[in-house]
Amino acid sequence: MSHRAAAPPFAPVPADPSGASGPISVSVDALRVRRGKSTVLANITASIPNGRITGLLGPSGSGKTTLMRALVGVQKITAGTVTVLGRPAGDPRNRHDVGYVTQAPSVYRDLTVLDNVRYFGAVHGAGRDDAQAVLAAVGLAGLAKRKAADLSGGQFSRVSLACALVGKPKLLVLDEPTVGLDPVLRADLWEQFRGMAEEGTTLIISSHVMEEAGHCDTLLLLRDGMLLEQLTPAQLRERGETEDLELAFLRLIKAAESAAPGNGAGTAATGGRADS
Repeated sequence: MSHRAAAPPFAPVPADPSGASGPISVSVDALRVRRGKSTVLANITASIPNGRITGLLGPSGSGKTTLMRALVGVQKITAGTVTVLGRPAGDPRNRHDVGYVTQAPSVYRDLTVLDNVRYFGAVHGAGRDDAQAVLAAVGLAGLAKRKAADLSGGQFSRVSLACALVGKPKLLVLDEPTVGLDPVLRADLWEQFRGMAEEGTTLIISSHVMEEAGHCDTLLLLRDGMLLEQLTPAQLRERGETEDLELAFLRLIKAAESAAPGNGAGTAATGGRADS
């Protein structure tokens, strides 16, 4: 098992790298998560602006899912603080204000599409009209009476998204929501995400597909459990000296590896790496 030298701590980053001012939805300070001897997240510090789309990007195993779990309060943390909507992550008072869509859809297969959304909506006091409006927003109005078990993979994922949207959360956390969707559906979803942000919803969306970074207002770039940068897509292109976002990200990774003590990969892990 290899032992890498610890990288220097990253300094706090601005709430919005573009320079625009505004309220903060999420504040993360010196967050660390360990599993056994493995460091999954190492000294993450970042601020996420309100009413914007923040992309959480990085390769598989970089810690994206663990960070999202910490933001919604279901991840045990080792050190640091996570503040969401002015309260500690996981605070019961945020229950109706935070929506979380995991990679494994939380949908009852034996219920119809509409009944699934109405069931989750009832928890938030939403009615039938609210459920139907959300189904229309995700393009499932015509499948309202179909059982979830009879849907395609992409449709199934959109039912899970509708269940999260029906509560009208102030913060919506989405773990790779476009995985397995065709290009047309992906484009439709990003258009919907943009509309939600314009109406004031804060969205945090993870992806390992760098081309999706261009849809975001702000990017958090993760690698081996560490935050490499928080910046805008335009700043990423500038830093990487290329219009290709994926290539720009790879250049930042190489720069971070070169700058790390001992020319390691920049991870602060003192043991083996754990999956995200």
